[in-house]
Amino acid sequence: MITAHDIRDLRTSSRDYLATQELKQHLAEVHRQRQSFYLTSQEFDEILHWKLRNQYHRRSKWRLDNTDEIIRAITGLALSLEHSNKDYELDLRMNILRSLRGVEVPVASAVLALAYPDTYAVIDFRGWRQVFGEKRETYTVPQYKRYLCEVRRIARELEWPVQEADLAIWEYDLRTNQS
Repeated sequence: MITAHDIRDLRTSSRDYLATQELKQHLAEVHRQRQSFYLTSQEFDEILHWKLRNQYHRRSKWRLDNTDEIIRAITGLALSLEHSNKDYELDLRMNILRSLRGVEVPVASAVLALAYPDTYAVIDFRGWRQVFGEKRETYTVPQYKRYLCEVRRIARELEWPVQEADLAIWEYDLRTNQS
């Protein structure tokens, strides 16, 4: 299982670090500028390209049904809602984002992690493998919560934003695994 010590030197070493920073900064600016925080179809597509990389075209037929109006409405609701029970808030946000066609837990987690990098992480097989030492390629919301809890623990230990700890874990896996 990965530790904070394992990734301490990888904070800015990820090959995606600069692109990730640019995307997070853009979303932070959008959040400041818009009275209601939502994503346009172009911003959502940028997140999809960032998250899915070479798998971008997988499920793309499904995602075609997501019009700009629908993306704005769904992301606006998911990104703007708040609740005193943060566990329930996460359930709501994840499930609302997953109502977009072609969006499952990994993509929903990417939207949240880029929009709220101090709070959320991106789940994928690399992070899961490092945190739990097992192979997994599909995820439920409860599994995401379990993963997020561990990444938050590591991030607290490092005093980093949650998303940056997650990206360093991802980079660590790239460096230590061939697949």
